[in-house]
Amino acid sequence: MNPSKKEFRVPVSTLDRADLRTRVSASLRAQLHRQRGHLALVGPELGPVADALVDFLDGGKRLRPAFGYWGFRAAGGHDSEAVVRAVAALEFVQACALIHDDVMDGSDTRRGKPAVHKRFAALHRAEGYEGDAEKFGTAAAILLGDTCLIWGDEMLDRSGLPDDALKRARPVWDEMRTEIMAGQYLDVLAQAQGDHSVDRAMRVVRYKSAKYTVERPLHLGAALAGAGADLTEALSRYGLPVGEAFQLRDDVLGVFGDPAETGKPAGDDLREGKRTLLLAYAAERATTAQTELIDRHLGDPELTDDGVEALRGVLVETGALTRTEERIGALATRALEVLRTAAFDAEAADALGELAAAATARTA
Repeated sequence: MNPSKKEFRVPVSTLDRADLRTRVSASLRAQLHRQRGHLALVGPELGPVADALVDFLDGGKRLRPAFGYWGFRAAGGHDSEAVVRAVAALEFVQACALIHDDVMDGSDTRRGKPAVHKRFAALHRAEGYEGDAEKFGTAAAILLGDTCLIWGDEMLDRSGLPDDALKRARPVWDEMRTEIMAGQYLDVLAQAQGDHSVDRAMRVVRYKSAKYTVERPLHLGAALAGAGADLTEALSRYGLPVGEAFQLRDDVLGVFGDPAETGKPAGDDLREGKRTLLLAYAAERATTAQTELIDRHLGDPELTDDGVEALRGVLVETGALTRTEERIGALATRALEVLRTAAFDAEAADALGELAAAATARTA
């Protein structure tokens, strides 16, 4: 990379916020095309790997790159294709987390399609390979998730941004990836321990999702732009509440959402035994009979639709759903108040307000 080379910058007045998603997707397609060529040099057997990752990264809301981009702009950064490529790298980190999460949760689908481990198990059976198809699928998914993490690093480092900007951003990038893995472990541990506490549920929310969905992408963009400590702290005061509200909304949709919108069967989170804030709130106020029902059905992979309805009933009757909705609303309000008082670029503040609404919406 030649740091002295100037890249054409789009004037701020001509930017269309809705176009950012298209630009991020184009950057990802270009990166995947290059990586497909690399895999082809290894051998034709890697074709299914490239195909799976192209399919997996096709779609999604691109929220993390959007938060990264507007964190950059909030700190006074100017638009360029280089910064779009840099924040697009966050999608590879997200892909790694989702692919591995589906393995750990035993999820069959993701975004309405077979989860990666199920896709490769099906390939094993279709090709008549030897051994266990499910083990093959799990192994392939672990490797593909790791590959995404590597490709995210490469995309950031080769984005075309100056070396000093990348050097500022690297500590944020590294800390974010560590927090994701720590949060994933907290989630696995909470399920193993049967922990229904509100404090544990919110700690999982913060470290498994909230930080790497909103706060760290904002910090990444701000670091790329050379933001100071005060602005970075203001981004945290906005970003953490939005990130927590986003995950709480996802938890609600995981139980009460429409499968046509969520891309996952209704009640999958209940079958997986996820210790969400919904369940923590329910446990606080559940009667003996309701507690027994939760213990009997939560985490049952064969849970029927009637069992899902019974658990939903407990979440409604104990007030857990209402309390979770109230917490989402309070978190969103807190974040919007920061936007009214922080010294962010005006256009960036408007965009961050729109992103907060999108992240906490009642639909998938």
